[in-house]
Amino acid sequence: MLTLRHLAIDTVRENVAFLNRHCTRYHVEDFLGLGRVEVRNDGRSLLAVLNIVDDPAIVGPDEIGLSDPAFAQLGLAEGSAVHLVPPTPPESFELVRAKVGGAALTDAQLAAIIRDITDQRYSKIEIAAFLIACASFMTTAEVLGLTRAMIAAGTRLHWEGLGTIADKHCIGGIPGNRTSMIVVPIVAAHGLPIPKTSSRAITSPAGTADTMEVLANVDVPMERMQTLVREAKGCLVWGGHVRLSPADDILISVERPLAIDTREQLVASILSKKVAAGSTHLLIDIPVGPSAKIRTGGEAVRLRKLFEHVGDSLGLTLEVAITDGSQPVGRGIGPVLEARDVMAVLRNDPASPADLKERALLLAGRILEFDPAVRGGSGNRRARDLLESGAALAAMERIIALQGPPPAVATLGFLVAEVASPADGVVSSLDCYRLARIARLAGAPTDKGAGIDLLRKVGEPVRRGEPLYRIHASTNADFTFAQAFAADDNGVRVA
Repeated sequence: MLTLRHLAIDTVRENVAFLNRHCTRYHVEDFLGLGRVEVRNDGRSLLAVLNIVDDPAIVGPDEIGLSDPAFAQLGLAEGSAVHLVPPTPPESFELVRAKVGGAALTDAQLAAIIRDITDQRYSKIEIAAFLIACASFMTTAEVLGLTRAMIAAGTRLHWEGLGTIADKHCIGGIPGNRTSMIVVPIVAAHGLPIPKTSSRAITSPAGTADTMEVLANVDVPMERMQTLVREAKGCLVWGGHVRLSPADDILISVERPLAIDTREQLVASILSKKVAAGSTHLLIDIPVGPSAKIRTGGEAVRLRKLFEHVGDSLGLTLEVAITDGSQPVGRGIGPVLEARDVMAVLRNDPASPADLKERALLLAGRILEFDPAVRGGSGNRRARDLLESGAALAAMERIIALQGPPPAVATLGFLVAEVASPADGVVSSLDCYRLARIARLAGAPTDKGAGIDLLRKVGEPVRRGEPLYRIHASTNADFTFAQAFAADDNGVRVA
């Protein structure tokens, strides 16, 4: 037996075990070729990637160290006695091999794979094999089966007595598109429940949770979240506590480095979380533009039809809005700057970004028409009334108060550089991907005050030497990286 040791190492959704090279109980060589080890005791077991340690100060010869996620999953106290066995490959991986060979998988087979992935029985290489096989081809039936399997593998929320549960989701790719933070208070002010769980940014300069955290606490347990929705009709919280479709979080952690983002996996990812969240009525926003995730109208229609088919099969009332994704929405890119834009719209500030306001009203109006009491075609007018009367602002202030203050006060980055226009003319295009990269290099979203403040949008005139946007950062290293990247290509075209 070895003594269990908790190592404060965040290995991000991957279970990692650390074994001393001179272990007194086992021959390390027995496990090296396998790359993994199974840790067992008291009926509990954990499959983990194996790392070998030479420093006894980290892990002693009679100890086994576990990283943060591995220690939490095993659920034993530090100092517990555990033993090691060679890992037993998950039986479901034979199904992955079949998929790689061109087989179409049944619902039961997909469920077996997703259960093992959720239980952390797959290595990242094995998950990558599954994702690449699915990216090669998936039938519509498989997309539905995968979605159902992902729903079944996690928590499912229930909202007894609340009737229609509304939600919205944007497929992403457009900086500054923080419409959820306007839509939720408008819909809540109308009285339609809208529990909005959001992720933190992975590859973008801000997610809804990152931006909302400038204004309020988003780290809300599930029980508290349910109370919030009953009291305020809405919330804007981080979904990490709720464990909705946990397999999706694991798959995404492997998809991102591989740049795998097929429409089949996108649909399964989004709809599994929405159904698990208890949503009954859902609006999907698909922005289309030359630097967006979806580049053409034809692609958008194909994606819409897949959403509709799977949503209908799951019993969701689902609508899709295909919107303009040709440039960033609003003026700010980064949490503090995006929160500024959101609150300006909610406060009916005349200087608030008109594109952010109108897009939010369009989406909110579509959601309000899920309410049988709202006549068809009148949703937008109702949304506008709720915004302009101040009812939406009051709803947002109530949500903020109930969620509590943010963990820290976030301020705009004090290091500022203006990126000037190289010529006289009119802004002809803004590269969403490039501007998002610059904002991330400046430090967003980890540094909530970092990002880009857009001073010119498409169609606006500019003279040579006038600023196109400002870069904000809080550290010299981030500031230098962002400036250098912008100098190479600032992401703005002037014609």
